[in-house]
Amino acid sequence: MTLPSIANQTALSFPEVSCTQPFGEGCDVYKVLDKVFMLQFHLQGKAAINLKVEPEHGDMLRDIYPYIRTGWHMNKRHWITIFEDDELDESLVKDLIFNSYELVVSKLRKAERQRIELIKNI
Repeated sequence: MTLPSIANQTALSFPEVSCTQPFGEGCDVYKVLDKVFMLQFHLQGKAAINLKVEPEHGDMLRDIYPYIRTGWHMNKRHWITIFEDDELDESLVKDLIFNSYELVVSKLRKAERQRIELIKNI
């Protein structure tokens, strides 16, 4: 699977996720209850996604995986960019998308978090 299809399928499988294009065609923005957790776009001819991460995790991931870099056009401490690559680890990408989603959900109001938990348990 390609990075865009992995990212799209994974992100849309989570509760309360929407996808919009507020920056125009070519940049998909994935939100959980209006809070961004993933952006999908093409940069320098390669598919890429931006994901939110804990700063120490971002440092480690950039050190280990050559296709993971600092977040393009985002806060460099809190976001990473993953580029399409032949060596791309699909399960890692899915885990990182889930972690980005969960990181954003953890910052939502209590009622919103409870609503998401209820939906997950249905």
